[in-house]
Amino acid sequence: MAFTKKDRRFRIKKRIRKQINGTADKPRMAVFRSNRHIYVQLIDDEQGKTLCSYSTRKKEVADQSEGLDKSEQAKLVGKYLAQKSIEKGINKVVFDRSGYRYHGRVRKLAEEARKEGLKF
Repeated sequence: MAFTKKDRRFRIKKRIRKQINGTADKPRMAVFRSNRHIYVQLIDDEQGKTLCSYSTRKKEVADQSEGLDKSEQAKLVGKYLAQKSIEKGINKVVFDRSGYRYHGRVRKLAEEARKEGLKF
């Protein structure tokens, strides 16, 4: 029986999460991609807390992203998240692509975060 796209991504996500774990020093950078928006969080899995988050729905990004395509919006989210996390003293993260391919919006977000100084 063939899997749906959602089931396939969920299985891959579970396989990835077996190996990836975020700490307070090196949190997990989890990405969620919907049809319209992209969301990213820095998560400390030991305490179960979100340390920092950003998305295309935040006011700073929404104002700048009018007329841009979705991959350019993802770049803005990566840039702002990296700046915000470095202000909080977080320089290293573990990247969790949540079962999505490292391609398109997910890749643009990650590359822009690296450019701004996050290490992963």
